[in-house]
This record gives sequence, C-alpha cells and structure tokens, in this order.
Amino acid sequence: MTSFHSYVPYNENIEVQQTDEQQIIQKIVDSMARVNRLMYEKYRHAIRDAHSKSHAVLKGELTVYDNLPEHLAQGMFKKAKTYPVIVRFSTAQGSIVPDKMSAFRGMAVKIIGVEGEKLLPELSDAVTQDFLLVNYPVIPTGTIKEYLKMQEGLESQAESGELFQKIAQKAAVGVQNVLAAVGLADDTNELSAPGPHILGDTYFSMAALRYGNYVAKINVKPLSENVKELSGQKIDEKIIDEDENAFLTRIISDFFHNQTAEYEMGVQLCTNLDTMPVEDGSVQWPEKESPYQPVAKLVFFPQETFSPQRRVYADDVLSFNPFHCLPEHRPLGNIMRVRRLAYETSSKYRHHMNAQPRVEPKSIDELPE
Repeated sequence: MTSFHSYVPYNENIEVQQTDEQQIIQKIVDSMARVNRLMYEKYRHAIRDAHSKSHAVLKGELTVYDNLPEHLAQGMFKKAKTYPVIVRFSTAQGSIVPDKMSAFRGMAVKIIGVEGEKLLPELSDAVTQDFLLVNYPVIPTGTIKEYLKMQEGLESQAESGELFQKIAQKAAVGVQNVLAAVGLADDTNELSAPGPHILGDTYFSMAALRYGNYVAKINVKPLSENVKELSGQKIDEKIIDEDENAFLTRIISDFFHNQTAEYEMGVQLCTNLDTMPVEDGSVQWPEKESPYQPVAKLVFFPQETFSPQRRVYADDVLSFNPFHCLPEHRPLGNIMRVRRLAYETSSKYRHHMNAQPRVEPKSIDELPE
C-alpha cells in the first residue's frame, strides 16, 4: 500500500492555465448555448447540454466509514456520518437518444446535509454537495483544445437530428475501442450498443479534484453481490426489442421493485503528476501506482425510481454541478474549468426557459416519492 507520505500534496500551482484558455472556454460555452437553443426548438422544452436523458432518480444513503486514515479523512469525509442522497442515472448525450445507442452513462450524486461554505458564491449557504460520475475512467477529449474541436463538430451537425446522434455515438464508440485496445479501458464498462447493465457499471469522476490536502479521482463501484452480478452483463435482447427507447428505465425500475443495492465510493490519490496529470483528463491514472481506497458506502433501498413527479423534479428543478462542493473537493484541470461556466450557463438557460426555479434541497423529504 502506498504510504501517505508519497501522496502529492495539494497546492495552487498544480493547475496550469492553458494558452488562450479563457477565449477557448468562451467559444465552447457559446457553442453549447447555440446547441441548447436548437434542442429547445426541437423539443419545445429546455434540456441539459449533457446527460439530458434521465433513466432513474433514486433516494439513498451515503455512509462515510469510521476511522479513516489521515490521507482519506479529508473534506466531507473527515468524520463518520450518514448522509441522505439523491442520485440521477442518465445518458451522456445532449439530446434525447434511444437507449439502444452506444453511449456513456452517468451517475450524478447530490449529498444532503454537508456542512460548510460551498465553492460557488450563489450556493455558498447550501447544505448539498455534488459529485458527477460517468461509467468511464477518463475524459476522451482531455484538454479544452480537443474539446472545442469536438463541440464545434457536434454543433455543425446539430440541426440534422439523427445524424447528430450518430456522430456522437460513433465518437464515443471510437474512443472506447481505441482505449480498450491498449488496455486503458475498464473491460466491465465496455461501450457497445446498448452496453452492459447500467447498475453493474463502475462510475468515475474521470478528471481530478482536490481531496483536502491531496489530489484525487473518485469512483463508485458495485459492492453488494446482486449488483456485482450485473457487472458486464448484457441486457436481454427481448427487453431491448420491447422498448428500445426506455428499457434502461425499465430495468432499473424492475430491480428496485424489491431489491436493495450497495455501492462503494473509493478515492485514488495522486502520487506522481507526470503519470497522473491534472491538466490532461484523457490520461488514466495507473491503479498499480495508486489503487482506489474505500471511503464510504452508498445504499439504495426498494423504491419507485421514475415516477412522473421524480422525473420532473430531477429534470426541471434540480441542477448538478461538479463545482457545487466544499472548497476541499474543487474540480481541477482545464477540462473541469470549462465545465464551471458551461454548467452554470446551461442551468440558468434551462430553468429560465422551463419557468422553474433552481432549488437545492435542504431535506431528502423534498424528493417526491
């Protein structure tokens, strides 16, 4: 096990501004805003510019483990405590695509009851903390320059509807296949239409974040046997054929009709900025150098996962933002810095156009049953 003395200490110089960073960020955000407006005209409803399609909205509990060592007892993980959480499962595209398409899947976690001033000034008094995770260990377009190229390509095709979806799908599949071929992709998270069972995947922060006195990435992986059994499990073709647009909603709903699921949150601490860079999100940090270490357990009990009330609450009322956090968990790197402005711009547009106020819950009781 790596000694905590070898973990890279956090300091402000870890992040390095990229050439023309602010101009590139503004170009990306402006492009996203134009696509957002196109999607609004398509659906006559404003949607997220990424992870626009919900599959389930879950109520759960996150329990921080007791007696964590110093290097893990950081930020909101300093003390053992159980927090209520709201979790949204989603598909990554910024349009509403059929479930059968190859795509990254998302797990957005909103933790309720986190004390302390938050990073975003407008949400400084909120008692919530967000972690945004995807079933893939890295951000394929790992720098803002690469991301701008992809975003402008998507925008150029956005008006062509189905073609836009196909291009996004091919981009995702191409990245997955290349990384898998060189051993840099998690083989339980293979991206092939329509992908394995969404509840059996491991979900990653992809990019780095501050972890108190250190620098880390975060993941959430199956813990209980019933979800471990779903890892890499192909979805029944019959279920897909019955409803190619919404079978992910169905299989999650069927699972939680009478089952409890347990996941474990882990932290991978940076030990070497050369092999574990902060400014290139496309580099997978080698687990041989620093394995994920468990810090908390996430539990979901049987429940209705996608009632109309929950869907509207998650899609139109809630926002999830990686920068809505304690300063001790601030996202790091240029690809994350662009997300700060992008998420806020998209959220404001979505809430304005749907005439819904943005609400940060103070209690889990605010989540509709």
